[in-house]
Amino acid sequence: MLTHSIACSIRGFAMTTDAPMVFAGVARVGREWLKRDRSAFFAAMLLVFIGVVCLLAPWTAPYHPSEQPDIVALKFMPPSLEHPMGTDSASRDVLSRLLYAGRLSLAVALLATLVSVTLGTAYGAAAGFAEGITRSILDRILDALLAIPRLLLLLAIVAIWEDMELGGFIFILGVTGWYALARLVRGQVLALKRQDFVASARALGATRMRILARHILPNVVTPVVVAAMLGVGHVIVLEAGLAWLGVGLQPPTPSWGNMIREASALIEFQTHWWLPVFPGLAIVLTVVAFNVLGDALLRALSPRQSGIE
Repeated sequence: MLTHSIACSIRGFAMTTDAPMVFAGVARVGREWLKRDRSAFFAAMLLVFIGVVCLLAPWTAPYHPSEQPDIVALKFMPPSLEHPMGTDSASRDVLSRLLYAGRLSLAVALLATLVSVTLGTAYGAAAGFAEGITRSILDRILDALLAIPRLLLLLAIVAIWEDMELGGFIFILGVTGWYALARLVRGQVLALKRQDFVASARALGATRMRILARHILPNVVTPVVVAAMLGVGHVIVLEAGLAWLGVGLQPPTPSWGNMIREASALIEFQTHWWLPVFPGLAIVLTVVAFNVLGDALLRALSPRQSGIE
């Protein structure tokens, strides 16, 4: 499993009680593997390019995403110099809609992952550092949440929550995606709190909160960063899947997922191939780039490969 592979790969990573040293070490290793790993370098450059052109969509897009110059004469135009990715059934430029949709899809994925990482790290740290009956209760709650399929839970929430706004959609994606990360962080905290440097801090009179915040959490940064990197790609695919089912972001709000759904609803779906292909290609390239970066970071922070003892 993903969480188990992350935990195994980072086991033995040099532990320190100085948070700035942890972040500096991660940054140094990151620069080194970007120089060594060509796949990671190209994935990072691709993500930077996609992020920049989507973020600057008002300037990089040739047309406004809702502009309909001629709904009769210019609809379903194939790719050309004037419209590099063609036009849709309303004569809207597909490239412009793709850029604006990418800005929304990436924002949803990043913000939802931020919510998941925050909740998962906090709950996992509490569950791993707790003792006695409190730890047992937190563990059982986590086991129960992990037993619920995420997609079914999302569909149930969307069915109950009518007229969901964008903020609410990001919120439910975030609060339903932190369980696996919480289990990963819990395992790391359980292993770290038995280390000698924690016993030394406790002997010197450090409080439980200080030990957790100062000595344990900085050493959990590595698996959290890797899991977050892989989680962003997962949320992008999940948002597209929900949009395909008609329960995600709804038109006219453009996202990569509902662009594919709109294209698939057309009778001439196979004839107008450019409508689903380009947003689908954007999803594939972005998700693959995030996964390649996550795998490369996992390898770089592995003790045997990074040379850290």
